[in-house]
Amino acid sequence: MRTGTSDLPLHYGRAPRWLFQRMTQLAGTITELIVVEHGVAGLFTRLSDPFWFQALGCVLGFDWHSSGVTTTTCGAIKEGIKGKEEELGLFIAGGKGAASRKTPSEIVSWGQKTGVDADMLVDASRTSAKVDSSAVQDGYQIYHHVFLFDRGGNWAVVQQGMNESNGLARRYHWQSSGMDDFVNEPHAAICCDARKPSLNLVAKASVDARSLSTELARQKPVSLVSELVKLKSLALPKRHEILMSDISPTRMDRIFLKTYEAQPQDFKELLCLSGVGAKTLRALSLIAELAYGAEPSYQDPARFGFAHGGKDGIPFPVDRPLYDQTIDLIQRAVRKAKLGNAEELQALRRLERHFARPGPNRQEADT
Repeated sequence: MRTGTSDLPLHYGRAPRWLFQRMTQLAGTITELIVVEHGVAGLFTRLSDPFWFQALGCVLGFDWHSSGVTTTTCGAIKEGIKGKEEELGLFIAGGKGAASRKTPSEIVSWGQKTGVDADMLVDASRTSAKVDSSAVQDGYQIYHHVFLFDRGGNWAVVQQGMNESNGLARRYHWQSSGMDDFVNEPHAAICCDARKPSLNLVAKASVDARSLSTELARQKPVSLVSELVKLKSLALPKRHEILMSDISPTRMDRIFLKTYEAQPQDFKELLCLSGVGAKTLRALSLIAELAYGAEPSYQDPARFGFAHGGKDGIPFPVDRPLYDQTIDLIQRAVRKAKLGNAEELQALRRLERHFARPGPNRQEADT
């Protein structure tokens, strides 16, 4: 299910080479450690938690509140396990910008090598991206999409959109485990700072709007265009001024012809039709609401640590010797665990229990 989103200041630039090399090593080693300890499913559960993902970015030494933590952390994980994918049973496709558009071909490539059902995974990748770019209209344009999957067809998604008008990026997390429906409350937990009214067609409250939008999409274009022309002439509530502002009824005729010819049977099929985007869904939902009373949700679906320092020197410059020592320690523990010697992993578990212990001992540990 989609387990959360988080908003981050939109920053530009990249991690310096010396830092990204270390991030790649540490991210790959942490990924191996989690797979050894908890399996690939355990990794997906953690990556689908926006807070855990943010903490991982902090441990890797990137900006704690920058949009770049998403793209850099995902890139470091993908690069860090390169050559070990089949050994781990973990495969990663996609990335930022042009790399995101290669996601389907990368999934197919791994499918040919491993026998994984690539068609099902490509569909999941495309649908999750389409939901967050078109069905959830929150003002963020998706530009980063990373799709992770295993041999059993289980998957997770970390994708990010940008909103240059408010200077923020929003991250979306998905996990296949426990997901019943792509278009009905696919998220379980969402975290962010900035919220505003948004058209949310995957909310439970939008079930009637989804059903009627699909039914409308099967009607002849001329009837839909005429309805939009009527709506344009109405004195609409304030929130609809935003929704109608860039909808031209005459220009919708071509896409309505496509939906009429396709005759989609449900909202997911409508959503995934080529050419159907935010404006088409917005137009259909407006007709459904204002002409037929099926009101969609306008609630924004978003609700509301440093280990080695940070790239920009906050809270302190990256401690390179400490960073290298951490990489060496975890790599050694993973190597020994694979050989059947879990002594060092058990030591790491004891350390975690010690730091997590409440009361005086916790204060002593923090000191």
